[in-house]
Amino acid sequence: MAAKDGAKQKQLLHLVFGGELTDLGKIEFSDLNALDIVGVYPNYARAYDAWKDAAQRTVDDAYMRYFIVHLHRLLDPDETGAGGSDRP
Repeated sequence: MAAKDGAKQKQLLHLVFGGELTDLGKIEFSDLNALDIVGVYPNYARAYDAWKDAAQRTVDDAYMRYFIVHLHRLLDPDETGAGGSDRP
């Protein structure tokens, strides 16, 4: 993905996934085999859009939750992102 000024933007991978929780008070999934892996995205903005879409599709199920995982932080923990601009 190229930035508007023509410079290539650094790829900051994010995973979006979700599943049914066993309890609303903790993050424990009722069936790991049934996790919905929405996808891997090149930046937070695209991951957020995918997360929002998935979460809105399941809004009536209180036990269904979706998450964004900052894969780039796991792959390179010393790197904080492009100028620290990545979301928490």
